Formats: sequence, structure tokens, C-alpha cells
Amino acid sequence: MQETFILNILRGNPGEQYWEEFELKRSPSMNIIAALMEIQRKPINRKGKRVAPVVWESGCLEEVCGSCSMLINSRPRQACAAIINRIIEESGSNVINLAPFTKFPLVRDLIVDRSIMFERLKQVNAWVDVQENEGSGPNITQTTQEVMYSLSKCMTCGCCLEACPQVNAHSSFIGPQVVAQAHLFNIHPTGALKKKVRTKVMMEEGGIADCGNAQNCQKVCPKDVPLLDAIASVGRDATLQGFKELFTKGE
Repeated sequence: MQETFILNILRGNPGEQYWEEFELKRSPSMNIIAALMEIQRKPINRKGKRVAPVVWESGCLEEVCGSCSMLINSRPRQACAAIINRIIEESGSNVINLAPFTKFPLVRDLIVDRSIMFERLKQVNAWVDVQENEGSGPNITQTTQEVMYSLSKCMTCGCCLEACPQVNAHSSFIGPQVVAQAHLFNIHPTGALKKKVRTKVMMEEGGIADCGNAQNCQKVCPKDVPLLDAIASVGRDATLQGFKELFTKGE
């Protein structure tokens, strides 16, 4: 086993990106974040030149906050859960390429601006309005609870959008993450009060009809959110709403 590995990082500002290599010592449990912290401590590239430290985002370091999203060997992943030795074993190379997501505005180095994901959550009313309830509130079946829990694990990390071919500069597709969160609140007893509002958004341009069913989203989701089931459910809701409006003249 080679004692060192190379991080080849796409760095820079918008319109001024370049690749830079850093050689680091391997350790059994080292992850990408630990490697980036080592570069931050000693920012000397493979040519022996001292450079500005690489910038990236991280928070929880346990795959919960979603902030350390980046492309690792071209795959959208969470850097905190990406173990160096495992990546090298899978790829057969001691060179690991890191790059920022391409579907979001670049800030610098490995940081992108994911604000649009949060704005789109607002667009579909992805919340439950506070209501005064007497007693313990509405009953939710065990089956529904399990579905809601699986949907609630979404970290808004952006991996699904990065992998989706329909999310691009020529499409207004709202994205699988927002569709899944709309479904989450549609099946909540109180959240269902605004189901029609959410469904109407999904029937507009950029809504559910713009999903190309590539299914890349679920393959890369680090939390195994059932995105395909959610897309199918929201699609059915939109179809039913469309028929209802057709036969009731929009009433």
C-alpha cells in the first residue's frame, strides 16, 4: 500500500478555476474533510509551493447537515462520509479528484451557493402551519409515519440536483428534493390543508412534468430518501388535480 495519496482539487473563483495537487500521508480512518483540514494546516502543494488554503464547507461531520457536498471522483457525495482508503480501493488509484458542484453558483474553491434549494422549499410551502389543537393532535398511521420519516431525512445537500440531467441552465425543473418535501407535507394531516397549493406549483412550468425519470437522484442520495416514490405520488396528485380542474372548470 502506498503511504501517500494525492488530492487533485479544482480551485478558484467563478471563471478562474484551475486544478491543484496536494500530496498527503494516508491513515486508516482519514476522510476527505480530515485531508482538507491537513491542507489548511499546511497549505503546500505538490510542487512545494505555499498557497492559499483550500476553502470548503462543513458542519456536523456526521452526514446530517449536508453542507460538505462536493464531487469526489466525479460523484456527488458528502465529504465527511468519504473515507480515503475506501475511495482509493474502489478506484484503484491514489489520486482523488475533488470539485465543486456544477449545478449551483460557485463561491470559491469547493463552496457553492445552494440558496435556490431553500427558496424553492418556500415556493411549495414546505412546512406545516401552526395550529392550536386540543389533545395529542391528529393520528398518523404507522405506515405513514415511516414514509414521513424517510422523507424527513433530506439534508438539502444538493446531491440529487447535481446528478439530475433535468437540472441545467436550459431547464426550470424544480428538482427532486423539493418534490419529495412537497410529498412529505402533503401526507401530513395538517400539512395536507395546503396540498392543493403545492400541487398547483407542481403543475406549473418547472414542475413534475419536467422530470425526465432518469432516476439518478435516488442513486446518489446519501440518506436513501425515497425520491422516486415521492415523484410518482406527486405526479399522480398533479394528474388528479388536472382532471378535477378540467371537469369543474378550475373551481
